[in-house]
Amino acid sequence: MTDRCQNGIQGTHLYQTGIGATWGPRLTDPEKKTMRARIATAMVASFLAFGAGGAFAAGTTTTTALTPVEVRTQLASAEALIRKKSYSDAIEVLNGIVETNPREADAYNFLGYSYRKSKDYSRAERNYKRALRLNPEHKGALEYVGELYLETDRRPKAEETLAKLEKLCPTGCEELDDLRQAFASDGQTSKANW
Repeated sequence: MTDRCQNGIQGTHLYQTGIGATWGPRLTDPEKKTMRARIATAMVASFLAFGAGGAFAAGTTTTTALTPVEVRTQLASAEALIRKKSYSDAIEVLNGIVETNPREADAYNFLGYSYRKSKDYSRAERNYKRALRLNPEHKGALEYVGELYLETDRRPKAEETLAKLEKLCPTGCEELDDLRQAFASDGQTSKANW
């Protein structure tokens, strides 16, 4: 005699799964083992094909590193926004760069600049320091962190930074000249090109 379910289809039962109740054929123990093995194989294949994000983080996005050309294009876009004084838009672009390319010192430097110009000095300093951790001789980051120190009344730190720039630029450089100008104008920076 065959089992009947409510809808009259023979051999179909309401059975409990890990997700909830569902209609389907009643599985024997060997069939359940086979089904579990197939599900595990599918999960492993999905993991290998799409990475952990694709297999286990439904609804999240996975990020891939930008190519060097894409990084330069995004940096140029952020620089154009900075020139327009659209600092919040520049921050958005730059955060996208460092999210996918966390070793991009120029992006951290521009982030520091954008935050500083937005008067968010703690985030500015944090990003300048990240840039300098990645490239201790980053002249732009040294200039800008020196200007930040002057703007936040930390002249001794600014003088240390000036000394580092003088060592890096024994015959002079634009960053050194700009930081010296900031010292001369009591911490007020007036970048003509930004």
